[in-house]
Amino acid sequence: MKIGAKAFLSFLLCVGMSLLSACGEGARGVRVLKLAHGLPPNHSVHQGLLYMGERLEAVSDGRMRLDIYASAQLGSENQCVELLQIGSLDITKVSSAALEGFADPFKVFGIPYLFSSREQYYKVLEGPVGQRILESTEPYWFRGLAYFDSGTRSFYTVNKPVREPADLRGMKIRVQKSPIAVEMMRAFGGSATPVDWGELYTALQSNVVDGAENNPPSVTTAFHHEVIHYYSVNEHTMCPDVLIVSLATWKKLSEREREWLRRAADEAAVYQRRLWAEQERESLEEMRARGVEIIYPDKRPFEEAAAPMIERYKADPVFHDLIEQIQHTR
Repeated sequence: MKIGAKAFLSFLLCVGMSLLSACGEGARGVRVLKLAHGLPPNHSVHQGLLYMGERLEAVSDGRMRLDIYASAQLGSENQCVELLQIGSLDITKVSSAALEGFADPFKVFGIPYLFSSREQYYKVLEGPVGQRILESTEPYWFRGLAYFDSGTRSFYTVNKPVREPADLRGMKIRVQKSPIAVEMMRAFGGSATPVDWGELYTALQSNVVDGAENNPPSVTTAFHHEVIHYYSVNEHTMCPDVLIVSLATWKKLSEREREWLRRAADEAAVYQRRLWAEQERESLEEMRARGVEIIYPDKRPFEEAAAPMIERYKADPVFHDLIEQIQHTR
């Protein structure tokens, strides 16, 4: 993926250089870091980031601070990544799928049923494999800081329930802009259909697509539960959100400042995980109240359909060691 700085210059000018003066020195030498993301203020990720800001001020004794911009105030997810790359933004939150185009290790999160449980998944994120993946984007002018929970992704549909992979045959399912997500749909027998997230509500409503796949909070915060009738909790992938920091910003920080930032991010990740679990439960209840049927299918047929895909990636030298380490994490 290219930076595309020239194409993005007009956006930077509109926002204003005074707003986007990253990694600035505030009053009395306070280090102020600007953090932007696309989620609404009521989302657990934003609440986790607010907590991160509180912890950063506390552990630094007021010498570091976060200025947080939610709801895509400074641009879309891709635009925020571009801002990081050119050093005009310090930190952003991005889906792991969006990082696949930068660094191959992030693709492992898109392989269906690679993780056998959430406990295993959390151990991988918190261990050496997770750290190795976070550091894999440094050649692209940013580095991973911490993982935020984004739960598990499942299928949701308008007119036909999904109880087994065979039900997906002939169905147009919106997936993330990720080659591995397209491959997953092929393995399950469905047809991957590209639709921008902001246009998905209308696409579902008008039957341009038959369904999509995502976690429960994403369904309800985007109001997709107003137009769907089925949510099938098959939990095919666990794709975390990732906090990334501009490499230009990272190099400006002293080792002590880096340690403050890492500590605040790690504490916020644990805090956000608890918020996420509650938001996930609330979202499922909100769907039920709207009349959406919540289905808990047998996962074994989905796992069997995904098995050849896992083995194919495991045979690739780029992914072999990562997948081996993940599968041996218990």
